[in-house]
Amino acid sequence: MKKFLILFLIAGVGVAWASTTGGGLPWESPLQTIKASITGPVAFVMSIFAIIGAGAGLIWGGEFSGFIKTLFYIVLVIALVVGATNLINIFNTSGALI
Repeated sequence: MKKFLILFLIAGVGVAWASTTGGGLPWESPLQTIKASITGPVAFVMSIFAIIGAGAGLIWGGEFSGFIKTLFYIVLVIALVVGATNLINIFNTSGALI
């Protein structure tokens, strides 16, 4: 058992020395594209329209079913999150400042 442990440690050190840092993961580029789409100016304008539309639907839509009202709430929350993200970007901050 001790021989296998020593062999594993020697092989592990060789793999660790062969690794590189800062290469980036393969899914980072598509995620950056999605982030740019969500935080762009078109998404900000669409979020404003969604807030207005969902708000108007909730105010004047007294006869909608519970499912439709839930969809309005979901649209409203998503629009507020996208709008808040763009509002935070206006102030050049990217999260909590400690």
